[in-house]
Amino acid sequence: MSIPNPQKTSLKQKAAHEFREIATISLYLAFFFCALATYSMLLLGRFHISYFAYGAALINALVITKVILIGEAVHVGDKFESRPLFYSAIYKAFVYSLLVLAFHFLEEIIKRLVHGKDIAGAFHEIRLDELIARSVVVFCTFIPLFGFREMRRVLGEVKFRTLLFHDGTSQESNQSSGT
Repeated sequence: MSIPNPQKTSLKQKAAHEFREIATISLYLAFFFCALATYSMLLLGRFHISYFAYGAALINALVITKVILIGEAVHVGDKFESRPLFYSAIYKAFVYSLLVLAFHFLEEIIKRLVHGKDIAGAFHEIRLDELIARSVVVFCTFIPLFGFREMRRVLGEVKFRTLLFHDGTSQESNQSSGT
């Protein structure tokens, strides 16, 4: 009988954890972005403008998920983790919104450069008001996301999942038997 390689198990566990993180954040963001896409399509439909935005919403959810995970890997926004959860969550929502704004700004410049504009023309054509409006929506979407992520960080994965996904009956029976 061979003993499994602990490094291999650890790598599998890390990959499974990373996949769960990507799936969870992506689903959360896709829910909000698809809701906004639905609202945009209904609103534009009133003006007889045909518009399909779910594909862009899903792609944005995946891209922003990766931006969040990269930011967490380099410890962006960890400055307020010793403060109350509310401040930490708001701070992280703000910092990550700025990170997403910077990413969208860079994306817009690259799109313009690919389409043959020079760097000055690329800057001139960017709709800053649209990017800022997107960032406000992203910030509002990030507040509950980082609120839950901060609660999970403080409570621990197991307790957080138990509180979130299990009914109180098993917890009550454990507490009553312990007293």
